[in-house]
Amino acid sequence: MLSQSSAQALARLRAYSPPPTQWYNCPLTRRAAVLILLFPDRYGDLKVVLTIRASTLRSYAGQAALPGGKADSLNESPFDTARRETYEEIGLPTTSSKLPPGFAVEHLCELPAHLAKTELGVRPCVAFLCPSPTDQNENPATAASVEEKMIPRLDPKEVAAVFTAPFHNFLRKEWEAASPGPVNATGYPHSWYRGSWTDWHESRWRMHNFYIPRPASVPSRSKSKSESMSSSSSNVAAGQAKDPLDDLTTFRVFGMTARILVDAARVAYGEEPDFEHNSHFGDEDMIARLLKIGRLSEIRRKGDELTKEVLREASKI
Repeated sequence: MLSQSSAQALARLRAYSPPPTQWYNCPLTRRAAVLILLFPDRYGDLKVVLTIRASTLRSYAGQAALPGGKADSLNESPFDTARRETYEEIGLPTTSSKLPPGFAVEHLCELPAHLAKTELGVRPCVAFLCPSPTDQNENPATAASVEEKMIPRLDPKEVAAVFTAPFHNFLRKEWEAASPGPVNATGYPHSWYRGSWTDWHESRWRMHNFYIPRPASVPSRSKSKSESMSSSSSNVAAGQAKDPLDDLTTFRVFGMTARILVDAARVAYGEEPDFEHNSHFGDEDMIARLLKIGRLSEIRRKGDELTKEVLREASKI
């Protein structure tokens, strides 16, 4: 069953009404969406699903990210985009009828669009993966096994690993979850949060870094544990380089993904973080300014990427 703070967080997300978005003013080639997929752990606290992008991808390879991607058509809503991309990356069905018996996905809200360096408007969509009300009443134990039952099917072309993190902890400087905190390669405690200020968007910008403990059983490359061990042994015997993920004790969540999670947690829990942060949500204003100066155009040119010079020009509008 949900804890009281989790139930209140979901209620705030359901009630949240975002400001008008520039997402629909962006051409199709500049539209993207990500899914903040929440679910209850065995204690009734909310966790969020994250991925490690495949090392072969052209952008943000090997980085932690929320499942999601670019829109397919102008008629596709942000939530439809996020759900379709999440299905392609980790196998979460796009319709409730295809979910395992007793589970449902509730669309809670959407957050202000963020601006990616690759000149995409990224709309975060928040959803709750939960036992259906009927199943939860008949079998309360189901609520404690969402993570165990919903084993993802990874697409190795896009996702190298999938993992989860305690949602409320994205408001804290220290690890507060019941599970063990992050450690370094030698087994000593590793800081959960590190942050710094930088210049971006012609203003002071807070960069967040979160270090998620890597679970021993984190799914990786669509292989079972026995298959992974066999493959690893074969690679060593053949003199091949082993998977670089094997040596990681933490997964670093930073950049736009970290900022989206901080903003979502602020809305959900009605709290401000323990650490310094930018007070505004998303990048709607900067997206509008870039559209006015002709950036974020329909035609994507090779090497399109935001620079301080482009942002400086946009900030004058």
